[in-house]
Amino acid sequence: MAGDKPRLARLTAMLTQLQAKKIVTAKEIADKHQVSIRTIYRDIRTLEKSGIPIITEEGKGFSMMEGYKIPPVLFTQEEANALITAEQLIRKNKDLSLTQQFESAITKIKAVLKYSQKEKAELLTSRMQVRNNGEHEKTSSFLIQLQSTIANYQVVKINYLSLENRHSQREIEPFALYTTQDNWILIAFCKLRNEFRAFRLDCIQQMEIKDEHFTPHNMSLEQYLEKCRKKYQNTPDIPMTQA
Repeated sequence: MAGDKPRLARLTAMLTQLQAKKIVTAKEIADKHQVSIRTIYRDIRTLEKSGIPIITEEGKGFSMMEGYKIPPVLFTQEEANALITAEQLIRKNKDLSLTQQFESAITKIKAVLKYSQKEKAELLTSRMQVRNNGEHEKTSSFLIQLQSTIANYQVVKINYLSLENRHSQREIEPFALYTTQDNWILIAFCKLRNEFRAFRLDCIQQMEIKDEHFTPHNMSLEQYLEKCRKKYQNTPDIPMTQA
């Protein structure tokens, strides 16, 4: 069990967790390692005494001082296997920007693998095959840019060609992304329709990121999906292509 993990291993894992997010709560750390919150506070003090610059934000959680870096983490063989599997799956994704950026990231990750792990990673790669999207078809290249616009609240202008062959220009406020049946879908507030709409990324012909920023929508993705469920539970679904 995680609660039986040696303290040194837990402290090392906590450093990785602190570097992975801007702010991490004591409860998040305690839940991950199956120990008490009191134990986590004691561990944080130990890390601070060893010279790790951890910032405590009252009522929020803990963060690592900006700019502070620790040496690359070591991966277990199982973690390395998971990364190689993810690489094979993402190579078949239909968004070119995702496959290109992941290839760049995985190359950097492989650089810190131990020599024996690199050999095993190469073997596993040659012994694994993902059969969906056998033609390696790429139907969009906007996913990574749109993720940035969601995070930075940037207005986007798109040329959109629906599956019904209707062309339109929209200024939108990107809100969320999801994937279904090998297609990526963008949920965004459409200024033309003055409401949230769903846009298929493979229907976006051109995209321009504007200098304009919008006010964040006070709603979570779960709340949005719940509103949609209530709206359409007694009516026929409106096809996503009718954006």
